[in-house]
Amino acid sequence: MRKPASSTTWILLLGLAPWAAMAADSTTGQAAAAPHGRVDWESWHAHNSLKDLASLQRGARNFMNYCNGCHALKYERYQRMANDLHIPAAALEKDLVPPGSHPLDYITTAMPAADAFNWFGKVPPDLSLITRSKGSDYVYRFLKAFYVEPSTVTGSNNLAYPSTAMPAVLSELGGVNEAVFRQVKDAKEFDHFVNLVRGSMTDAQFDDFVRDTVNFLDYVGEPAQLERQTMGIWVVLFLVLLTWLAWLLKKEYWKDVH
Repeated sequence: MRKPASSTTWILLLGLAPWAAMAADSTTGQAAAAPHGRVDWESWHAHNSLKDLASLQRGARNFMNYCNGCHALKYERYQRMANDLHIPAAALEKDLVPPGSHPLDYITTAMPAADAFNWFGKVPPDLSLITRSKGSDYVYRFLKAFYVEPSTVTGSNNLAYPSTAMPAVLSELGGVNEAVFRQVKDAKEFDHFVNLVRGSMTDAQFDDFVRDTVNFLDYVGEPAQLERQTMGIWVVLFLVLLTWLAWLLKKEYWKDVH
């Protein structure tokens, strides 16, 4: 069983002070040197773990701060999230539940559907089941694969989902990148990124940020899996014990026959 995080620990996780400290060391306006060799972005993996409670808590913070403005989690209640992730009630109501909402409400977005359609050309999808339908690795790659493309409405594009209507909302953290393509026969193939503007995080910090966010979305896809995976071990052990007892019983009943 996981040890619940204290109120103080959770408040520290919610705070954005670490991001501000990271920004002090960032630089802007300088293009990084191109990496050696082609970047195989399709081999990126989330490597998230639902056993990492702190990661799930950070992911909940990330989602509410950067994703909930457009995306909802219509199958997840605030209270269920707090119970599963050991978020104190005071921190939940103060930092996660928006004014006018109740902890027992489902996690919705404040963006009106009509406005979203006018701005993006489509309504941002609900993300409750995104990792179950696309996979954790896909969502991880998508969030890391934005690049500048001035010809689009949002000024950006994405390797994992070309022509996506979603803007690069995490560029302030991960930086602004330009994609370099190479010509392969009659098609263009992605080669590497060139950083145009540094984000407030290092590459490793941004990877962790995205991984935590994906981890939280993985949990939301099936909240019961936290308990199911733990219970599964005991169920298997029980079946092994039951099989052993059944074998002993069979041996006792059939000893005279043999």
